[in-house]
Amino acid sequence: MKVLITGGGGFLGSFLNWVLNKEHRILSLYHNSTGNSNLFNSRYADIANNTILENIFREFKPDVVVHSAGISSSAETAKHPAKYVYNVNVNATENIARLCNLHKAKLIFLSTDLVYAGYRGQMLNEDAKLIPISLYAETKLMGEVKIQNTFENFIILRCALMFGLGTGGANNFFAQSYNKLINNIPIKVFTDQYRTPLSGREAAGIITSVLESDVTGIFNMGGRERLSRYELFTKLCSAAGIDEGLLLKVKMSEIHGYTAVEDVSMDTSKLQSIGVNIISVEESILKILNNKEYD
Repeated sequence: MKVLITGGGGFLGSFLNWVLNKEHRILSLYHNSTGNSNLFNSRYADIANNTILENIFREFKPDVVVHSAGISSSAETAKHPAKYVYNVNVNATENIARLCNLHKAKLIFLSTDLVYAGYRGQMLNEDAKLIPISLYAETKLMGEVKIQNTFENFIILRCALMFGLGTGGANNFFAQSYNKLINNIPIKVFTDQYRTPLSGREAAGIITSVLESDVTGIFNMGGRERLSRYELFTKLCSAAGIDEGLLLKVKMSEIHGYTAVEDVSMDTSKLQSIGVNIISVEESILKILNNKEYD
């Protein structure tokens, strides 16, 4: 199939480029950085520019669009005016959905676990209450709604906290922290926020599986274990032989300006029911440490 990837220069995009290019013809769009997209069929594009996107759809004629681009975290949204974040995360998503509908392409949209109410319990399913409390999560949920109001040929994946080294090394919290730890530099990690972490490589594999299926709808995409960041990094330290004393326990309230979400751990039974296999965090960490993220 012909697969258009947005966010091809990002952390997840680096894995999507590698995995999807094995079996499909891809066009990877990048914006702020190229990542590894320069190794594949790629081009620079501002997804907020409707004319550019219309030309890309008309020329490439994708069968599937994997839309992973956007202002991709609460920290990133704080660097931009709200209007800009809304334009990228909501308006551009609506336009991509419109173009998918026009060109009869399937849309896979990467949303976030942070759309859920973080105080409603644990291992939440897709029907759990939605109360996004950050601009990032709010605009991601608005993007979901725009897609659902446009057409039916979509898959929305609510993504858990992703980890891994990927291309570019220190471009994500996990990679930055790992590089500090192996140099005996302490890091601060939350003990009071719970999620279901998933490696970027496993996420790309899951996206490939649903892309090649006939399913549509909304799915939680996360790992099997409910973990705090502290617990995630103790697993890393154990596997890598790193001193756990380098892990400094902190609470979310101790980080100035951090939007505290207590527990958005997700139940992935629905995803597993369509044949998706999810490996353990320990297995994912071993792949990372053994340089097998791109196998």
